[in-house]
Amino acid sequence: MRTQEEHGDITLLGNQHTKYEFDYKPEVLETFPNKHPDRDYFVKFNCPEFTSLCPITGQPDFATIYISYVPDEIMVESKSLKLYLFSFRNHGDFHEDCVNIIMNDLINLMHPKYIEVWGKFLPRGGISIDPYCNYGRPDTKWEQVAWDRLTHHDLYPESVNNR
Repeated sequence: MRTQEEHGDITLLGNQHTKYEFDYKPEVLETFPNKHPDRDYFVKFNCPEFTSLCPITGQPDFATIYISYVPDEIMVESKSLKLYLFSFRNHGDFHEDCVNIIMNDLINLMHPKYIEVWGKFLPRGGISIDPYCNYGRPDTKWEQVAWDRLTHHDLYPESVNNR
């Protein structure tokens, strides 16, 4: 039998009665202990079905959200992250705000060493927007990593022919 100490306060994973919230709900996020806090490594989530609303028109915006982070003591549980991202479905904010809100909520939740969030939004009105934000813990090597990744971000962008 696995203990709470091993897996934290996870209540959503394996729950057959999952409730999907349609309004922004950061409190749905859950964590579990990092079993390798002495090792730096990346965890990456690819979320290709993100939806939010334009705060002006109310029209839906669709994106793939990429989240990469280097955990410290605790990590975000993936089902809770899925439910959290789903909660943006009726949330009205600009693309740039969405990625920064996601990053800030995850920083407040996990206190990672490093994190970056990149949104690749489908075009509306003939233009796509791909906001990127990152954070490295101040006064650590990760602060410099964040600056370096930001200043070298997307130097060789892909051809956009499918969106």
